[in-house]
Amino acid sequence: MTTSSPPPVRPRPAQPRRRSRARTVVPLVIAAWAVLEIWLLTVVASATSGLVVLLCIVAGFVFGAAAVKRAGRSAWRNLAATMQQPGAEQGAVAPVPAGGGRTGLHMLGGMLLIIPGFVSDAVGLLLLFPPTRKLIGSLAERAAARSLRRHPAAADPGSLGDLFQQAQQAGEQTRIHRPDGKVIQGEVVDRDRHGQD
Repeated sequence: MTTSSPPPVRPRPAQPRRRSRARTVVPLVIAAWAVLEIWLLTVVASATSGLVVLLCIVAGFVFGAAAVKRAGRSAWRNLAATMQQPGAEQGAVAPVPAGGGRTGLHMLGGMLLIIPGFVSDAVGLLLLFPPTRKLIGSLAERAAARSLRRHPAAADPGSLGDLFQQAQQAGEQTRIHRPDGKVIQGEVVDRDRHGQD
């Protein structure tokens, strides 16, 4: 009697997964940005001197660190003020902070100033200037909302899209609440209609 084993199962070659457009484009943009920064630094160094470039880099680092520190303190103050409001522990929605709620963009602007280079410094200064920070923030909010409308699956629980939707709903709820911040929990019952059923 001969025994035979079943033929070996050969795994199928896995279909190559297509990379998303962002995973292809973002590294190319970062590489182009780095090349541009290095080229601008060398152009400015040859037009002036290496000392001027060094002083610009150090000044950007110092001003960027100060901006990040200021944005962090502002965020901490806003958090402390929110937690000290009556009703904060019941999950009531806090009003938008005095700085317009753009502390993250302020911090990003400071971090871009810290990165050596003139393009990142220019973008960082745009984010630190309040009118342009407000404009960029509203444009980013609209783009994120449009993206979520096009791709609702991107709002999986715990994702960045889910966080944005929660923040957007909280902002809508602040407009609905009374000016003094009090929310009356309850249910509306139409007595005429309830009695007829």
